[in-house]
Amino acid sequence: MFVSNIPEGIAGTSSLIAEGYSRRRVYRMWIALVIASAAAAAVGFSFARSTSSIDGRTVQSFAAGAMLTMLADTMMPEAFKHGGKIVGPLTALGFLMAAVLAVLE
Repeated sequence: MFVSNIPEGIAGTSSLIAEGYSRRRVYRMWIALVIASAAAAAVGFSFARSTSSIDGRTVQSFAAGAMLTMLADTMMPEAFKHGGKIVGPLTALGFLMAAVLAVLE
């Protein structure tokens, strides 16, 4: 998950700097985002541990949906702009391959 977000982070940082934000302000925003993400992860982990009905499959399904939402909302418009219509089917193929590999393991 961390590695998959590096390109988006670089693109976002470049866009902010191009819009005139200072590097210092961009770093402060990233630090705030990391702290908020860590706090959200801790709260989510605590909730998941206290709820016995939630298992790994449920959490992975939720995470996969969140990742698809992020891709569709932020990255795919730019990918379509630079890569064309093939981007959508290739993204779906990538998720299909991941699902097949998960089932086979």
